[in-house]
Parts: sequence; structure tokens; C-alpha cells
Amino acid sequence: MQLVIVESPAKAKTIEKYLGKDYKVLASYGHIRDLPPKDGSVRPDEGFEMDWELYGDKQNRVREITDMAKQADRLILATDPDREGEAISWHVRELLKKRRALPKEVERVTFNAITKDAVTTAMKHPRELDQDLIDAYLARRALDYLFGFTLSPVLWRKLPGAKSAGRVQSVALRLIVEREREIETFKPQEYWQVVASLLQDGTQFPARLVKFEGKKLEKLSLGEEGIANRAKQAVEQGAFRVEEVETKPARRNPYPPFTTSTLQQEAARKLGFSAMHTMRVAQTLYEAGAITYMRTDGVQMDPSAIDAARKEITERFSGHFCPEKPRHYETKAKNAQEAHEAIRPTDFSRNTYGSGDEARLYDLIWKRALASQMASAQMERTTITLRDGTGQHELRATGQVVKFPGFMAVYDESRDQKDDDEESGLLPQMNKGDLPVKEKVDATQHFTQPPPRYSEASLVKRLEELGIGRPSTYAATLQVLKDRAYVRAEKNRFFAEETGRLLTSFLERFFPRYVGYDFTAGMEEELDDVSGGRMAWKGLLEAFWRDFKPKSDEVMEKKPSEVTEALDEFLSDYLFPPKEDGSDPRECPNCHAGRLSLRGGRYGAFIACSNYPECKFTRKFAQPGGAQDQGEEGEIGIDPVTGQPITRHNGRFGAYIQMEVDGEKKRASIPKDVGELTLDWASKLLSLPRTIGPHPETGEPITASIGRYGPYLAHNGKYARLRSTAEVFDTGMNMAVTKLAEAAAGGARSRQAAEPLKVFGAHPTSGGEIKLMAGRFGPYVTDGTTNATLPKAKDPAELTLEEAVVLIDERAAKGPAKGKKPARKAAAKKPAAKKADGEEAKAPAKKKAPAKKPAAKKAAVKKVAAE
Repeated sequence: MQLVIVESPAKAKTIEKYLGKDYKVLASYGHIRDLPPKDGSVRPDEGFEMDWELYGDKQNRVREITDMAKQADRLILATDPDREGEAISWHVRELLKKRRALPKEVERVTFNAITKDAVTTAMKHPRELDQDLIDAYLARRALDYLFGFTLSPVLWRKLPGAKSAGRVQSVALRLIVEREREIETFKPQEYWQVVASLLQDGTQFPARLVKFEGKKLEKLSLGEEGIANRAKQAVEQGAFRVEEVETKPARRNPYPPFTTSTLQQEAARKLGFSAMHTMRVAQTLYEAGAITYMRTDGVQMDPSAIDAARKEITERFSGHFCPEKPRHYETKAKNAQEAHEAIRPTDFSRNTYGSGDEARLYDLIWKRALASQMASAQMERTTITLRDGTGQHELRATGQVVKFPGFMAVYDESRDQKDDDEESGLLPQMNKGDLPVKEKVDATQHFTQPPPRYSEASLVKRLEELGIGRPSTYAATLQVLKDRAYVRAEKNRFFAEETGRLLTSFLERFFPRYVGYDFTAGMEEELDDVSGGRMAWKGLLEAFWRDFKPKSDEVMEKKPSEVTEALDEFLSDYLFPPKEDGSDPRECPNCHAGRLSLRGGRYGAFIACSNYPECKFTRKFAQPGGAQDQGEEGEIGIDPVTGQPITRHNGRFGAYIQMEVDGEKKRASIPKDVGELTLDWASKLLSLPRTIGPHPETGEPITASIGRYGPYLAHNGKYARLRSTAEVFDTGMNMAVTKLAEAAAGGARSRQAAEPLKVFGAHPTSGGEIKLMAGRFGPYVTDGTTNATLPKAKDPAELTLEEAVVLIDERAAKGPAKGKKPARKAAAKKPAAKKADGEEAKAPAKKKAPAKKPAAKKAAVKKVAAE
């Protein structure tokens, strides 16, 4: 018997169909072991020796592999054709060797696509395990472990609120934070544009003023309304004739087939997929034999695939769409290895596959790969210049016409930002001397815009440009940032949270080298040298550890107050920017005697007055400069309903209002979307919750209020979100009933977290912990990202880990149900090191004892310290 080992059950099922009865195919369900998440798993003083620990949920799986290996004559390791696949094969071999179950003949086979031809061909050409790739895996794994498990304890003790740091994770966070800083310091500049609407032979077209009073206009030349109106008047009074008509041919070439990075970018732009979801769906397509391997930075295609694509182009389009010679591409990405083909369909004649998100992603891959071998698009660009009689003022109109679509008939790439495109319009036929009719002239005001916040697509692109990390790890890296609450995603854009900004500042101040872009990219190059056999992996680790360990020890010895003082100085320009009136930005706005400075507390950093406890002024760390005063404290006015005074206060978590009712203090936070806080607004906020009226069907009251997650409606235990604070007070009965009905139809979930019926272990792909839950419509399994309902015939008590993984993968491939949002990602309980290059160590959970039992509380603290 010949035993074949692959990663997933879906892949095993497909491959077993292609092999004879002499083969037995088993799945390892991803990695079978890892470094234990504790100190000492990597020992630099012992030549970087490592301890490996079998995952608890893999005991039965490994036992089955061991039993079959003892009966096998030959072991074929057929895991994925990349570094992680090589590592899984190495772990399987080492574990079987340790258990004395290793067959005499052990071989490694790889294939880039799970098709019968690819698999059978690979079986005829086995090889040895690639020791250089294994060394690169060991170096990367040890490096990320040492970085995370050395730096994270420093954070826990010196920076309250920080959870972890990672070699790639922290650099990605720095990019997001730096973009936030750019936006905050950006000063918009006013500029005006003068555009005339002209008419020629019944066709209307715009022409922009490009020359005024004999001077060429730049973007900011018309900087204020007065000069803009003068320019407008000059255009209105002038007679503009056509002086030049310039027509030029233009060409656009197709894009190369997808790599891992470009697939994640385009799926985010065109389909709205997260990087994690894109990789999950792509994995399903690969294991089904629909596409080639999806973790690659190569842009070339196999010659036979190019021939198949050209044949398909010829059959679907006329001969003009297929160029004379095949197209060949080379990657421009930094540190690209190009070890594998680009991502492409395994069969170009199949233009559709699957359903739901699976079908949408396949369609994107098929179109991109096919278009990469098509002819260039041919355009014609026309520029028309018009001048008035004086020659001092000049208008320009531009247009573009597609003469031959070429590859654009199939595919065109999206962009994060739409450029101001004046060339897309169609211009009428004009000749020199023509005098178009002037219909109107507009002078419009504009302001320069700050750089946009990163989306998943643009952040992945930037990481790849800098050569930071590997595209196959980007999805998990971004997910870790969200799971740790270092960033939040709103409207597909990343916003840096308070903890993320503080962590980045800490690392920039005390570990500047290790969050440097050049250092991180250089480390990737060295890891590539290890995989290419040009560098010894232990030599790489020794060079890193020699500088990193003393630096971390130095910071660990600092007192928390010293760290806070250093950060106060480092962040001075952000926290206390100069005021317009020239006054001291650190002067306390409450007592006017104390000075403001950064302080560290149990729940994170904040700003406080030096005159504490006499002055109790505080503000949030993330509330910089101009917004620092939060408004004056004191009485706002008398509530017209209760007759009690309403006062304003500034707390650690922002400004709030307060009123005493029947001896009890009633408080309300001031929402961000409330402009000037008037007595009327304060009275309304303190009156919440507002009762809208009884529901027409149940008779139960519908209320509107503001909670931890913003404004909402409530009725009989069901909730619906409102868009703004104003809607809390303006929403009537009809709108409330509609919103509650829509929320119920959308599958609104209870806010209370239910206890799992059973915990299986980590998902082999996402790393999320798989749980069996009791749902409204029956039991279901979830990995924190995807929920899958159990079939009616399946007894929940008999469900196994393998069956749960298959259910989740099948559900993920179909995409979210209509009208429903994807479930929130839960932090994986397996070491996050397994994801995102294993780059961060999670802080151990701290158990709180009840306040009334001091002895128990002390015991709990001691237990945490021991851990």
C-alpha cells in the first residue's frame, strides 16, 4: 500500500479519485504541531533548539496516519507546493520517525493544480524534501516566536492596554497609524476651476480654463473667489475660437494574471471580499481542481495554459483579439520568488464554476487570466485648444474614444481612487477656426484632499511594494490587527484605534529599528536567501538575537513612569500642538495652573492635569490638539421638565452631562455627531430612553436610545440600529416598525454570547476555534467567521472535527446569505503564531476574582504571574 498525505479532506477526496486502489489518501487538516505558546520553546542559548507540541485536537488524526503508515510500503507527502506545505510534510515525517512508523520509502510530490493530469504526472516525478525550504520555515517560525514572546511581555508591563506585537503585524499597523497622522496634519488648500459649457453641431462638451491673463494655470493658481470670478468674467466676455486640434493614438496593455496579492486587491475592490474570505474561497476552488495554487507571487503561466487561453480567445472572439505572439510577464513586486504559476483556471473552456462567492471569484480569475493573453486596447485621444481674440485666455477640451477594445472586452482593473478623468468624453468633430456656442460658464470651489485611509486592497498593495511579509500571510496579519482592536474597519477603510496609536508610538520610540520598513523588508530578503540555500538559518537568527535581546532587556528595566515620560515627549506635537493664539498648549483648561501630560492607567493612557487631585481634568489619549478642551465644565442651564440644573463634565472617556434626579445622578455621554451642545440637546439626551409608542402588532412599547454601539431602537428584546443621534428623537412609529422588521429579517442576533455546546479545536485554514452552538434555527458550527447549520439528519453529539471543517468550508464557499452580514471574526485560541507568519504572542487571559473575596483575588493574581 502507498500512503499519500495532503492537508485537507476536500483535497484528499479529489486526489483519491485520480489514483488507483493501491493508494490511500489521508488529510492532516493543516499543521499537526507547533511551538508551545510558552517561554523556552525556542532556546537561543542551545543553538536555537525548538520544542514541538502536537495540537490537542490532532491526536486522533495523527494516530490514524501513524497506524496507516505502519502498514504502508511507501509514504508520499503531497502537501501544498510552498514553504508551509514543505513544513507540514517535514512535521509528518519527523513525527512518524519519532514513533517508529516511517516507511522505508519516503518521497515528496508537488502539483500546481489538482487535476488528473497534474496529479498523475507529479506522482511519476517524486523528489526529496527540500531542506532549504524547511530551514526557511524554521528560521521564520523561530524569528516570529522570539519577536513576539520577547516583546509582548515588555508591552504588558510597560504599556497598559497593549496585547501583542509582531514582526509584520506591527509594521502594517505603523502604516495605518502614519496615514492617520498625515490626515490629521493635512491643511486643505482652496482652489477654483473655471469650466465653460460649449456646443458644436448639437453636441455639448466642457472646456476648462488653462491659461488666464497670459499665464498658464496650475491646480492652485485660482486660490480665492475674487480671482476666480475675474477669470469667469473673462471667459464669459471672450469669443473663443478653435486654434489647435490634436489627435493621438493610444494603447493600453492587459494586466498579468493574478498573484495572491493582486487577487486579494481586486476581490476587495470588485467583490467587496476581505483578504481572509478571498483566500478561503480560493482554497475551495483550488481543492476542487478549478484553479491553480492560490499562494503565489509568480505572474507567468505554463506554456500549455497559454496555448489553451489563446485557443479560447480565438473561439470566443475574432482573430484580432488574439495577438500574433503569446504574452510573457515578469513580476515587479519586491522580493518576489516566482516559484509557482500565476493563479489561473485549470480549464479555460469553463467560464463558470460553482455558485455564490465561489462562482464570483472564479469568474474574476477566469477573466483576468484570459484577458492577459488578449490584444491591447486601441484608443484615440483628442485635445482641442481654444483662445480668445486677445490670446491671453485659453480653454482646453479633451476626449478619448475606444477604437478597438481588445482585452477590455473581457476585463478592466479597478482602482481605489478615481482620478479626475477629462478624457473619457466624446468630442464633436471640429476644425481650426470653428467658434463653438458658449452656453454657460461656471466657477467652482474645491479644496485639496488628504491622502485616503488604507483599504484592505491598498494596504496589501503597499505592503507588497515595500517587500514586507509575504502575500500568503497578509490576510491573517490584517485579521490580527482587527482582532486585537488596534484598528477598526469602517466603509472598507482602516482607522487606527487609540491602543494601536499608542503601541505604534511605543515601538517607534523604544524599538525604532524593528518597526522600520527597510529592516523588515531586509529580513524578508534574508529569509529568501535561506530558502535559496544562500544563507544558514541559524546565522540569521544569531544576528537578529544579538541586538534584539539586549534592547528588549533595556526597555524592560525601565520604570513605567519613565516610559510614560518618554512617550509624552515623543508624542508632544500630536498631543499638544501649538495653539493659534500662541498660548501654552499644555496649560490645563480647567484650573489654568497645572500642566497637561500623558499618564498611564490600568485601562490605557490618558491626559491629565499635574494638579491632581485638586484638579481632576482628564481627556482621552486619542483626543489630540484642537479638540482637547472638550468644552468648558460647569452648568449648562436648568432642565425645563425637572427644574434641576444640568452640568457638563470632562471625564477620562470624554465629555458628559449630568443631572440629579430624586437624589441620584443621571449621566449621558455627548455623542460625536452633536454639534454645539445646547440646553435643549442636553435635556433631550438626559431624557432617554424615548418611548415612541406601542407596537401595532404586539402592543409592547418601542423605545429609542443611545447605547455602547450607538443609537438604536428596542422592542420586546429585539434591536435595530439608527444612523444618527438625531434619528433617536425624530424616528416615528412607521419608520420604527419598518426598521425593526428589516433588522429581524436580516437575522439580528442577541447581544448575549451563548456558551458553546462543544469545542472542537482550531480550523486548519482560518485558525479560528471551531465551536458547536445552539442557534435559533437549530445547532450550528462556527469558526468565528463562518456559521454552518448542521444537517437535520446529523446528531450533534456525534459530530467530529473533520465533519465540522467540511461544513464550514462548504458554507464559506457559498458566501453570506442575502441580506445578512458576515459574522464577526473571533480571535483564534490557537497560537496566533500559526497565522500571519506566527508573528505575535497573545497575552494570557487574566481571571478576576469577586471583589468581596480578597483572598481569592490575590490567588488569581498569583496564578497569572505564574503563567
